[in-house]
Amino acid sequence: QVQLVESGGGLVQAGGSLRLSCAVSGQTISNYAMGWFRQAPGKEREFVAAISWGGGNTFYADSVKGRFTISRDNAKNTVYLQMNSLKPEDTAVYYCATGRTRAIWTTTAPLTRSYDYWGQGTQVTVSS
Repeated sequence: QVQLVESGGGLVQAGGSLRLSCAVSGQTISNYAMGWFRQAPGKEREFVAAISWGGGNTFYADSVKGRFTISRDNAKNTVYLQMNSLKPEDTAVYYCATGRTRAIWTTTAPLTRSYDYWGQGTQVTVSS
C-alpha cells in the first residue's frame, strides 16, 4: 500500500519561509516523477511544482517560480518543497503526489491525471 505523508505546514507571516516534506512508503520514488499541488478554500486543486525521477528536470507554476524550490532525496524516499517569500495568496492545503512515470514534461506536469497516489495534505497559512 502506497502512502504519502506531508509535513512542515503551519502559520507564517508574509515574507516568511516554510519547508514541506513528503515521505513516501510502499513505493520507491526513484522510479517516478513527483509533484506538489495546492488547494485553497472554494478553489480547484492547482499545480505548484514537479520534479523528474532523478531531479534533473523541475517545473513550476508561474505563481511560485523564483520563490519555491522542489527537490528530492531518493535515498530517503522523500520529496521537499522549499517555500520562500510567502504571500497570503499561497494559503492552501498542499498535497504531494507520485507520478505515473519517471519522466515528466512541461505539458504533463500540471495535470492531476499525471499522478497516481496522493497524500492527505498539509495546511499552509500565510498571514498579511
